[in-house]
Amino acid sequence: MTHAVALGDRGLLAPGRWLWLRALAWGVALFALVLLAGGLASLATSWALAGSAMSKVALSPRYPAGQAGLFVMALASLAAYVGLVRLGERRTPSELAPRPAAAELAAGLALGAAMMAAAVLLLRLAGAVALTPRPVTSVWNAVALSVQSGFVEEILLRLVVLRLVWRAFGPWVALAFSAALFGALHLANPNATWFAAAAIAVEAGVMLAAFYILTGRLWVSIGVHAGWNFTQGWVFGAAVSGTSDFAGGPFSLAPVLGLPDWLSGGAFGPEASFAGLLVGTLAGLITLRLAWRKGRFAPVPEAPLEAPAP
Repeated sequence: MTHAVALGDRGLLAPGRWLWLRALAWGVALFALVLLAGGLASLATSWALAGSAMSKVALSPRYPAGQAGLFVMALASLAAYVGLVRLGERRTPSELAPRPAAAELAAGLALGAAMMAAAVLLLRLAGAVALTPRPVTSVWNAVALSVQSGFVEEILLRLVVLRLVWRAFGPWVALAFSAALFGALHLANPNATWFAAAAIAVEAGVMLAAFYILTGRLWVSIGVHAGWNFTQGWVFGAAVSGTSDFAGGPFSLAPVLGLPDWLSGGAFGPEASFAGLLVGTLAGLITLRLAWRKGRFAPVPEAPLEAPAP
């Protein structure tokens, strides 16, 4: 059996006493440092481009300064993760191996777009949403937001939380905890409900983790996340996790009045609907089954303890 996910077994994660505690402490520190690096880089970029016009408007994804800040945030978060893992874990992160990146990102984008299109089709067939054409007004806002959410959220939730909780307590605790945390974090979004958070946890938290577990790399998960958001928010013009910042594409999607939010998605968007939950959960379960059959959940062999320096 092959274990695809590189959990780390050197440096701070070397086998020995209190490994579970060291893994959790390193996870908290890594999460904070990657988030800080991305946030500061984004702020500095937007400030440099906006200059004296720096404001909430200038930082908005609808304006070039804000869009540039989101792109830089994604790159800075990626660079910070790679550098910190090399420093703290004494390894080059194979989960971000560059050679398969282009192909796996493209596959993920296609999968994410196809899954959201399937969810919207189910909603239309059920008469739960209205879809109307509209003039295209912008696209870079949606591209920037999709890149930022795809890279930053996947690095934090999958490479940091899932991987290091797995290192501490095993795969099933890690999968459940990272998915639940992903859903809970969306409760702070506009128009959030408990059903929306639960749907995000299951349809996205589990599904995106499953692609990472299957491949051992993050590229497919990043692509699926970005493709799902872009198709939902820009192509169909629906709310994405309760916000309308992605809008600007060829369609406008709105829930049919009088229907329960769990059926239409309500003001949170199609991902908070039963159709979105069905499509995402089915994809996640199929991927997890493939990962299981390939032995991706096999126990990680312990590396020998490092010999003390003479």
